[in-house]
Amino acid sequence: MDPVPAYYYGNLYSMSAELEQEPSKQSDSQRVLTDVSFEQFELPESVRHGLQSAGFSHCTPIQADTLPLALSGRDVAGQARTGTGKTAAFLLAVFKRLIDDDQAQAAGHHPRSIIIAPTRELAIQIHRDAEMLGGQTGLTFALAYGGVDYQKQRDHIANGCDVLIGTPGRIIDFFKQRVFGLKHIRIAVLDEADRMFDLGFISDIRYLFRAMPPVDQRQCLMFSATFPLKVTELAYEHMNDAVTIRIDDDQKTTERVRQTVYYPSNREKLPLLVQLIRQFDDGHIIVFVNTRRAADLVDRMLKGNGFDCAMLAGSVAQKKRQRLLQAFHDGQLPILVATDVAARGLHIPDVSHVINFDLPQDAADYVHRIGRTARLGATGEAISFACEDYAFHLPEIEDYIDKSIELINHDADNLPSLEPAIPAKKPNRGRGGKNPSHRRRRPSRSN
Repeated sequence: MDPVPAYYYGNLYSMSAELEQEPSKQSDSQRVLTDVSFEQFELPESVRHGLQSAGFSHCTPIQADTLPLALSGRDVAGQARTGTGKTAAFLLAVFKRLIDDDQAQAAGHHPRSIIIAPTRELAIQIHRDAEMLGGQTGLTFALAYGGVDYQKQRDHIANGCDVLIGTPGRIIDFFKQRVFGLKHIRIAVLDEADRMFDLGFISDIRYLFRAMPPVDQRQCLMFSATFPLKVTELAYEHMNDAVTIRIDDDQKTTERVRQTVYYPSNREKLPLLVQLIRQFDDGHIIVFVNTRRAADLVDRMLKGNGFDCAMLAGSVAQKKRQRLLQAFHDGQLPILVATDVAARGLHIPDVSHVINFDLPQDAADYVHRIGRTARLGATGEAISFACEDYAFHLPEIEDYIDKSIELINHDADNLPSLEPAIPAKKPNRGRGGKNPSHRRRRPSRSN
């Protein structure tokens, strides 16, 4: 197994380091833990050891409310803001269910639990968290996601595992090849359920659920930062009398994030971005854009003006994405220009500023984006550009978060003049490429 990147420990990694103080010693405004101790639950001793090794003592609100139900075998649909410990909540329930399972031998090499995540990064993070918290349980974990290690993943899953974690596409690929079966699933978890809809995975999710035992013969847990009606319908269809738990449902964004908005013209956006970043002292910044093309332009323009940054988008190879995230987590990379691939699930500590260079087209995505900062009791700043192309999304966002975002005026005449963007890298269209003019020509027979 490769060395564990620290950022993949997500909420689990940070909570033990950042929340060492007891809940009673936290101020009300900064309180992110409850008075509920993990010692109050009937957890297997091996799971208790994992919690102790991670430095966990008390639950977050979503953990305190969902664990009593999930540990007792109830189906639970849990909603809480990003960065509140949902991963640990469902992992502890999975561990207890499988350790107490009296049908363990009947499963053979087939998984007894499946955890489905919408993105590769989130699947990898859940897998790392499972290894940290469940490393002493004797349970085995396997990971399935696209982009890398196809045969390695296939062989590992074929050898058998207790918990299969992955993204829908790769899981279905292996399932259709009969690498594993789903008839022995005892507990299923769907993480970031609303994102599954956004990415068009919902038919895949239904396909997988139909291959599992009936709802009255397995447990199902569903977690998400938002719970629109379509997610509620999914829960009703594939869960057994699920209990819905909502944490801070009436407050979708934390007060610890200062939210502001500028109204630049399209041509003013890049100079304004550069001006703002130059004003930040030792900033740890994520700049969100809506498209890969915009990400590439902003990344090259920032580099051309002296900033150390990198781009994170779906077009970036998976291994490179992991290296960039690790560098950003470690503080070696101060600025990350990203599409919404970085808006969910991943916990990166000490993000000081989130800048919406493009306003998101979905209000829920705004909540997920600014949730990258002010995590676990910290403070942060979220700055948005309401430009000519995306300003009309602002009223929907303000209605969704039920508050007006503070308007900041800028002086268009005092924006900095920018150096040119660094040149774009030309695609490699060597031998076998799609551009026929770049292919090596065969010599004619006359030669």
